[in-house]
Amino acid sequence: MDLQEIKKFFEENKDNAEVKTYLEELSAVSVDKVKGFLETDEGKKLLQPRLDQHFAKSLETWKNNNLQKLIDEEIKKRYPDEDPKDKTLRELQRKIEQMEKEKLYESLKNKALKIATEKKLPVQLIDFMIGEDEEKTISNLSQLEEVWNSQLQALVDEKLKSSGTNPGDGNPPTTFTKDQLNNMSIDEINKHWDSIKNTQL
Repeated sequence: MDLQEIKKFFEENKDNAEVKTYLEELSAVSVDKVKGFLETDEGKKLLQPRLDQHFAKSLETWKNNNLQKLIDEEIKKRYPDEDPKDKTLRELQRKIEQMEKEKLYESLKNKALKIATEKKLPVQLIDFMIGEDEEKTISNLSQLEEVWNSQLQALVDEKLKSSGTNPGDGNPPTTFTKDQLNNMSIDEINKHWDSIKNTQL
């Protein structure tokens, strides 16, 4: 008997109780058959869209039921409701810190004024010299002193040059009185001639 004859037999006897029972047994779905089918590419193609749909629905349900609660909990954890006592304490701490800063500033300013006055530095620049602590303030004043003295020296040198004295030769300008000139020998006059000729009697 070949396949065609078997098909014909089943077709002709489809209403027979024994044939019905046999065909039902052949077409019955078993767990092993389903697992085997789902492992194939055809089975995966059939199953994946259903899994995606189920996952999307589950995720949406979870978000609706849980997400807002989690967000609220996280916000509360990061920004807890402030107790009035905590707020008052925080304000007091802020005021104390501000007072300490002002006290430190005044102390540094007084110290800077004292140093600037001793070193004859311009006190109008003191506010710019105050640093975060005493060490930084003193360092700033030292830099000011260096620049100030350097500029002052440059101005003095310029003034002396304009009056005919060269401050770079290492010799202080010399002037003589009329009596000193009268008591000088010829050798002394020759030695100091450059200074004598500029002396106005």
